[in-house]
Amino acid sequence: MAAAPEPGEPGKGKPFKLLGILDVENIPCARDSVLYGSLGSVVVGLGHFLLTSRIRRSCDVGVGGFIVVTLGCWFHCRYNYAKLRIQERLAREGIKNKILYESTHLDPARKQTNGGSSSS
Repeated sequence: MAAAPEPGEPGKGKPFKLLGILDVENIPCARDSVLYGSLGSVVVGLGHFLLTSRIRRSCDVGVGGFIVVTLGCWFHCRYNYAKLRIQERLAREGIKNKILYESTHLDPARKQTNGGSSSS
């Protein structure tokens, strides 16, 4: 039994693009945003239909719900993704500086231990 190919593998066929422009497989947050938007569209449209029994208006409200929920999920996810990337970059820089300055006269940990022991 062959294993399913991982996303982004070079041997795979064409990636799935929504409306021909949005590469849902490789863009972070795109898949979740579209799925939550479609679910929000169904819930809002069906809820509006059950309350008002107006078919055309309910479809319009459903499309509006799709847009609002998709954009809301997109911005929330991208904001968290950007925060995570910044935290990763800061941690990477901290590790690089720790390796670079370890056991030198510029090491902040060495300055703290030397300053505490020599002040007696």
